[in-house]
Amino acid sequence: QVQLVESGGGLVQAGGSLRLSCVASVDIAGLEDMGWYRETRFRPREMVATLTASGATLYANSVKGRFTISRDNAKNTWYLQMVNLKPEDTAVYSCRARRVPGEGGYWGQGTQVTVSS
Repeated sequence: QVQLVESGGGLVQAGGSLRLSCVASVDIAGLEDMGWYRETRFRPREMVATLTASGATLYANSVKGRFTISRDNAKNTWYLQMVNLKPEDTAVYSCRARRVPGEGGYWGQGTQVTVSS
């Protein structure tokens, strides 16, 4: 079982920045991949950023150049640095961890990010 706890969400003006954190209850060096997803009432959950065990990253086109995923193995934590935030980035952001390829993974409870125009 993997437990994940996000933090760092909040209210920010357009153009502002936030950094989300996801702390895992396990050694993240052993994870297959870790990522960030977001959803709203009007949009289904979408992948925002993924970081694999090998260090490869994948970003949604809408956030490329603005969001950066990174990790700190010593803290069992990964981050999502978000800059130049836009109102359309408003969503509940959740982190996900997978221990093996193909599994559904483990999810955090989500943190709200609201970007005002």
